[in-house]
Amino acid sequence: MGPWSRHNRITALAVVTTISAERASTLVAGKFPRIRVSGGPFERGHQYGSQAQGQVLAARAGYEQSFAQAGLRWSDAVVFSERYLEPVRDSFPWLMTEIEGIADGAGIPFEDIFAMNCRTEILWAAFTDRAGERARRYGSECSSFALTPARTSSGHTLVGQNWDWLLHGFESVVLLEVEREDHPNFVTIVEAGLLAKTTLNSAGLGIAVNTLVSSLDNGQKGVPFHVLIRALADCRTAFDAVETLSSHYRASSGNFVVGGPGGGILNIETAPGDARTVRPLMARSGALLHTNHFLEEIVGGHDLAGNAMADSFIRLQRMRELVAGRQEPSTIDSLDLALKDHVDFPGSICCHPDPRFAEAERWSTVMSVVMDLEDRTLHLAEGNPCEARREPLDFRPFLTNVLEGAPRV
Repeated sequence: MGPWSRHNRITALAVVTTISAERASTLVAGKFPRIRVSGGPFERGHQYGSQAQGQVLAARAGYEQSFAQAGLRWSDAVVFSERYLEPVRDSFPWLMTEIEGIADGAGIPFEDIFAMNCRTEILWAAFTDRAGERARRYGSECSSFALTPARTSSGHTLVGQNWDWLLHGFESVVLLEVEREDHPNFVTIVEAGLLAKTTLNSAGLGIAVNTLVSSLDNGQKGVPFHVLIRALADCRTAFDAVETLSSHYRASSGNFVVGGPGGGILNIETAPGDARTVRPLMARSGALLHTNHFLEEIVGGHDLAGNAMADSFIRLQRMRELVAGRQEPSTIDSLDLALKDHVDFPGSICCHPDPRFAEAERWSTVMSVVMDLEDRTLHLAEGNPCEARREPLDFRPFLTNVLEGAPRV
């Protein structure tokens, strides 16, 4: 673990307090900072934490507020997250080193960064404790898709999503570019301090994700959701992703839409546990769609989406109509229209804050992306896609370190 001084801790927490106090009641999206890192795990983490320090501190402040809404003090959340230290060290010790680097670079305690990377487990354990009693909604999460080349006008594989999250996400999202010698380079759109979120790597593997929650999400030990997302950035094929998710005991539910160049797309639903709760779902007519409820039966448990993310069902219906139901090949423009959809507003595909909830419980689409896996291009809207212009970000000069054994296109 990197060096940590009392002076650094006081300075960092003072900045957190300032950011939290000055948060505006209405947040608007701006351009996400672009950060490039290289070197070994600690070095990459340190560069990430130092370059994104302001965003990391904003994320930390936002999660302190979110945990408070769930009835948890920050110190409670940190203690709760300690149950995941051993599973991460045992399964992915180099990712623990990355987290240590992030904390050292940002100038805040390792324990805080680790707790942020366990935010899914912390919030859902609090939710399942209260489900059926006085359960609260802690945020909505994502409408995702993948299309094979036969379904697109370009003849390319497309993977994408709207990422919906609590409003403090607008203050903390960065576009992280990670350069490595031992694994594929990757780019990820992520809340600063977290290891990864929506990702495209130089093997052409695209990863979109959806939060799921079940009765099994009760705080059991295992590898946290966001650590697993980062582990998938090291994969080179869709079947690598299935193997990775099946080979480690997982702490929480989650859905992963993965695809590779040439049309190898797969949806992987997971509940907490081992390989028995991994459900790969195949494409239908070249299309995969997913929101925030389980499409397959959960071994030993049941879905809690009706309590936690009830807007998921209409969003999936609309994705089926607008994306899978389209007769003509999909284009970036047609997908942009689908991702701007406002049916069942405000909990629509293009999600907006619901004024019926307290500010800390409101959420919105934070970003919208369509990834072209062959062109290594992100078509990104930074904020609500109905308001933010979708622009292409060409990563072909960066996502070219295809290593031995990786597919070449």
